[in-house]
Amino acid sequence: MNIIVILKRTFDTEEKITLSNGQINEDGAEFIINPYDEYGIEEAIQIRDKVGGEVTVVTVGSEESEKELRTALAMGADKAVLINIEEEVSDGDQFTTARLLAEFLQDKNPDLLFSGNVAIDGGSGQVGPRVADLLGIPFVSTITKLDINGQKVTVVRDVEGDSEVIETTLPLLVTCQQGLNEPRYPSLPGIMKAKRKPLDEILLDDLDLEIDDVKAKTKTIEIFLPPKKEAGVVLEGELADQVKELVSLLHTEAKFL
Repeated sequence: MNIIVILKRTFDTEEKITLSNGQINEDGAEFIINPYDEYGIEEAIQIRDKVGGEVTVVTVGSEESEKELRTALAMGADKAVLINIEEEVSDGDQFTTARLLAEFLQDKNPDLLFSGNVAIDGGSGQVGPRVADLLGIPFVSTITKLDINGQKVTVVRDVEGDSEVIETTLPLLVTCQQGLNEPRYPSLPGIMKAKRKPLDEILLDDLDLEIDDVKAKTKTIEIFLPPKKEAGVVLEGELADQVKELVSLLHTEAKFL
């Protein structure tokens, strides 16, 4: 089975993020594989080990993304591909990423594609659905279980705290939700093997695309950090007095009433 996993290099949002001149300051920032993409990597490896085939991880970015691709290889993926657009496209958006991925994948004949439900930095959840649409294949989002029987696929997806069961067929693109599996950590042997696994780099010219073909459809106007939380107010005294004070504060300070 030909399995493709789309991954993204993202900021580690558990680490401190700072801004400089309206842009996220990458100096000293920690980068990781988008956690939702890790579920896709793990599921792809498990399926390959059951039915055979090959797992390829692919990302759109710059040379810095090689670290995350090597991590995926160390987890157990077979091959990695970097679509390097650093020199040509500096302000791409989800359309840009999806267009590049679809162009790369169109002659690869993938049976199954995995992507994260969302990226923790942008949170748009657009790339997976856009790629499926461009490739003209079925798409199911937020999956928490996946069973394959020949060409038939049964998927369980999360729907706002409940579950939905969908039957479809290969080829198929799914986006992964927490609960699908527990991603493995790269082992020392896996890390050593990853150094010898193929990592191919592809440029915009290799995809027979022009810059205008992948020009962003959106523009970022401003980036800003959330406002700092103010200290809370502790109400004291008799309960009836606290209720009166709370109502007053909701009316005068919070403008809630």
